[in-house]
Amino acid sequence: MTAIGVQTHRFLVQGRPRRPFFEVFIRGLIILCVAIAVVLSSISVCDGYWLIAKGKLFGLWHFCTVNNDGEPQCTTNMNVAYVNGLHLAMILSRSAVSFAVVAAIFGLELLMVSQVCENADSRRKWSMGSIFILVSFTLSCAGMLIFVLVLKDFVTLMGFTLTYWCQFTAVFLLFLNGISGLHINSITYPLNRIRKV
Repeated sequence: MTAIGVQTHRFLVQGRPRRPFFEVFIRGLIILCVAIAVVLSSISVCDGYWLIAKGKLFGLWHFCTVNNDGEPQCTTNMNVAYVNGLHLAMILSRSAVSFAVVAAIFGLELLMVSQVCENADSRRKWSMGSIFILVSFTLSCAGMLIFVLVLKDFVTLMGFTLTYWCQFTAVFLLFLNGISGLHINSITYPLNRIRKV
């Protein structure tokens, strides 16, 4: 390495302000929790079976009836469940939660890129990522509410399946980390601006 290269490298190392450990730790924790939420929500949407009640298994993609021998008979025709508006409600619910997963993936990507490539746009990328996470929370929440409201006559606390609780946990994580992401960006920005001055 030439003398100019050494001086340039030394200038870049000294010129880049180092973030406090606590800020780096919190941002890393937010990214990890969002990644967990994406995995949980993806599993929940792909499986889709969210409610068991009265010998029936209601899902985002299928409706099943359980026979006496315990083998479920499944169909994609929701009209056989004889629940008013179930077909349209499932279309809306699965569309909302599917788009929520996509929004969460985009948000997670922006959060990671903002930390890996630190430049003038890092703060903006983090904010956009947090907003995508909150959009994902809104869509997921809407999808779950539609599902519960249309099946309110069948809903019991013990009737919800593990994949429904996965989605519930993912919604909680998305909300918590979307708000936290915006908050940590707002409280650390003045410090970064003072350092630049």
